[in-house]
Amino acid sequence: MDSLPRIVENLSPVVQLYSDGTIVRNNHVNSDVPLLMDDSVKIKDLIYDRNNNLHLRLYKPEASTKTSSPSSKSPIIVFLHGGGFCVGSRTWPTSHNCCLRLASRLNALIVSADYRLAPEHRLPAAIEDGFSVMKWLQAQVLGDCDGWLDTCEADFNRVFVLGDSSGANIAHHLAVKFQTGSTVLAPVRVRGYVLLAPFFGGVVRTRSEEGPSEAVLNLETLDRFWRLSLPTGEIRDHPIANPFGPMSPSLEAVSLDPILLVVGGCELLKDRAKDYFERLKVMKKRIDFVEFKEREHGFFNKHPYSQVGDEFIQLLKHFIFTNSY
Repeated sequence: MDSLPRIVENLSPVVQLYSDGTIVRNNHVNSDVPLLMDDSVKIKDLIYDRNNNLHLRLYKPEASTKTSSPSSKSPIIVFLHGGGFCVGSRTWPTSHNCCLRLASRLNALIVSADYRLAPEHRLPAAIEDGFSVMKWLQAQVLGDCDGWLDTCEADFNRVFVLGDSSGANIAHHLAVKFQTGSTVLAPVRVRGYVLLAPFFGGVVRTRSEEGPSEAVLNLETLDRFWRLSLPTGEIRDHPIANPFGPMSPSLEAVSLDPILLVVGGCELLKDRAKDYFERLKVMKKRIDFVEFKEREHGFFNKHPYSQVGDEFIQLLKHFIFTNSY
């Protein structure tokens, strides 16, 4: 008698992968983070990719008024959630609350997009979906406008991509693809990328990875995310995981738009982020590095209305202002 399938990878309570290849996913995970609402921000969900049934959520501050003055238009922030490429959604409180706060405090139009998740859809699926989101944004200017992103209100000349964790990994690959001066997204103009605790990997461990685990994140979980999300049989030095790995193309000749790299001082991923910054700085790329002392992974998405959340938003506000013109 054949033995019953057993769990070989367990991201309980969200995803379990069984020995026979069966994947069980729970899309209704309760969170200890409450779902917040703000009457000053309008919200709308829509499909941006019908082939893959992918949705995005738009956040529009009520204070955003129609005007013909470019200086009064709202910048657009494309938000890409985290979750190790395996979990997460625009609807989760940790994503929704962030976008709500960003919209109200920055008077910005937020585009929060879902992407295909692993292990059902292994990489590069999520990277491809990030590209699709940007092309959807371009379509809004070229005649297929939803209406919410009215060109009288939204400044398509001031677009910023903000990625959190695995979303920051996607943001990096978008920055490489849409290099400075590229016309692929015209007339959309990306002015900069914000990488919040980017989820990068590598075979050789960093000091912070070998250090103490975080309250909700440990090295075993990070490794499991990579095993579930990378193409079958690939290792953590795959170019998607490790931008400076032995198989990764050189970024020396790549012209990158400005990057703001933010990390918590107690994160397992801190040293990888710092190494990313230092390597790009040596290449004379326009990149800034900010470390929030004594903060762990997810310090903003879990507490966007806290003092540290306000500090991050002020940092982001300065970055947007500095790179808007």
